[in-house]
Amino acid sequence: MLRRTLIAGLVALAPALAVAQAPKLDPQNTLQIDLKDGKVLIALRPDLAPKHVERIKTLAKRGFYDGIVFHRVIEGFMAQTGDPQGTGMGGSDLPNLPAEFTPEPFGRGTLGMARSSAPNSANSQFFICFADASFLNNQYTVFGKVVQGMEFVDKIKRGDKANNGSVSNPDKMLKVRLLADVK
Repeated sequence: MLRRTLIAGLVALAPALAVAQAPKLDPQNTLQIDLKDGKVLIALRPDLAPKHVERIKTLAKRGFYDGIVFHRVIEGFMAQTGDPQGTGMGGSDLPNLPAEFTPEPFGRGTLGMARSSAPNSANSQFFICFADASFLNNQYTVFGKVVQGMEFVDKIKRGDKANNGSVSNPDKMLKVRLLADVK
């Protein structure tokens, strides 16, 4: 009987222990993306890419990302967004950013800045990795990591509108805000 009570008590405590062990998020460096299936929280990494993080925060505060589609979503690789044209060719009205490459690996949930073949061409587009993408290491800027809601990222509709793929009605970011600005 004591054993059953002890096990039941531990099972009951498990959710509380998980919450207690969850990392404390800095609201000024946590991005919330509202998707059709739920909210995604991203821990931004100004320690790795201060200029890129500042750009994402600036655009989020402007509401730039609200309603922008995922124009390139490749199964087993990544979901790309951040182009107001939805073609993969557009960006913000701000100047391009210099590369901030680091040895930080591209793994599941990693956010990286999209760019053209020129290393210093990142602007507003970014991608979220569905799986390991180590072939991108030291070639693209890592600026964050999904810390909650990856199951919603996994549900983003696949397709590639940027390369004449047939994506009708692609999924979009409904709203993007810093956690500090979420009401």
